[in-house]
Amino acid sequence: MEIVPNQSSTEFLTPDESAQVDAALLSSSEKFLTRLTISSLRILQHIAQEYKLPIEQLTAKQIINWFESDGKIRREKGIDEAFLKW
Repeated sequence: MEIVPNQSSTEFLTPDESAQVDAALLSSSEKFLTRLTISSLRILQHIAQEYKLPIEQLTAKQIINWFESDGKIRREKGIDEAFLKW
């Protein structure tokens, strides 16, 4: 399965990817972790793009700062303006 950046900020796992995970010979907890990992990759791709860096160069501090910034946008401007919609 190839993971490509997703343009939608609200869809981190496509229906096709979800079906592939469902069909995989994995336990329920392994399927959950697989979905979480794919979703996390999409978020990291977005963060790296905003910082104009390869994912490999992102630091924990940059990731934390990004989440703080996105949370602030959500609180101050509303959920529609934030990248993460939860």
